[in-house]
Amino acid sequence: MALKVYIDGKLFPQDEAKVSVFDHGLLYGDGVFEGIRSYNGNVFKLQEHIDRLYESAKAIALQIPINKEEMQEALYNTLKANNLKDSYIRLVVTRGVGKLGLEHTKCKIPSIIIITDFIELYPSRLYEVGIDAVTVRTIRNHFEALNPRIKCLNYMNNILAKIESLNAGASEAIMLNAEGYVAECTGENIFIVKHGELLTPPVNAGILKGITRDTVIELARKGGINVMEELFTRYELYTADECFLTGTAAEIVPVVKIDGRVVGNGKCGRMTQSLLAKYRELTRSPETAGVATPVTVKT
Repeated sequence: MALKVYIDGKLFPQDEAKVSVFDHGLLYGDGVFEGIRSYNGNVFKLQEHIDRLYESAKAIALQIPINKEEMQEALYNTLKANNLKDSYIRLVVTRGVGKLGLEHTKCKIPSIIIITDFIELYPSRLYEVGIDAVTVRTIRNHFEALNPRIKCLNYMNNILAKIESLNAGASEAIMLNAEGYVAECTGENIFIVKHGELLTPPVNAGILKGITRDTVIELARKGGINVMEELFTRYELYTADECFLTGTAAEIVPVVKIDGRVVGNGKCGRMTQSLLAKYRELTRSPETAGVATPVTVKT
């Protein structure tokens, strides 16, 4: 059965789901989005994702034409229409159809798109053996040019970094900021472990304030782990005991080699394994009513 896609209040079969070539999201990357996960019928951290979507929109002067409650209802209805309990959800809001040119005022009605599908960024075995990463020359966008906290449709900065990593034969790229400090990867936040402590770049390093990132920080602190949000350089990457990445789609994936240097003992470390187990228990447990919103689908 073909999946159905929500576009501006209607559901379309995926091969009929289309937007205008004059949509500024297509022409200029002018819009915002969120990636969300549904586990066993529960939408994880939905309120946080919705809040961030509307904050991103406000930051680029984009007025979303429906309120948060209506957005949630549209998301639920799309999940139900596709009979999905475990899925990856993509919420997209574009500036809408307008004239050629950069003036946002020429776009009268923003467009809302909701896709519910499946995603697998990394094969399951890599969560056990880990991935390799490289630091790249493409620096993360400066926050006064295009603030990484805005989750916008213009992902060229990330794509160029990803191209570098693939050309180097690595699974992922680690991006530095303009000052040379570690920022984040192309679609994930980054953590390192040193002497039993957890370290991740602060928001002012020029990163997206990841919802999975914040969840991992909370899980670690509840487990008695000291978590520091501090600036660090490639030196700290090279000398780390463990390293892992976090993101909605990736969840928690270990990194075992950086720029050809083996991280720790070259295996998924104990803290990474522990946090991954706790994260999966949190997202997949029926007791997650406080952090996940249930969705009733057909069985």
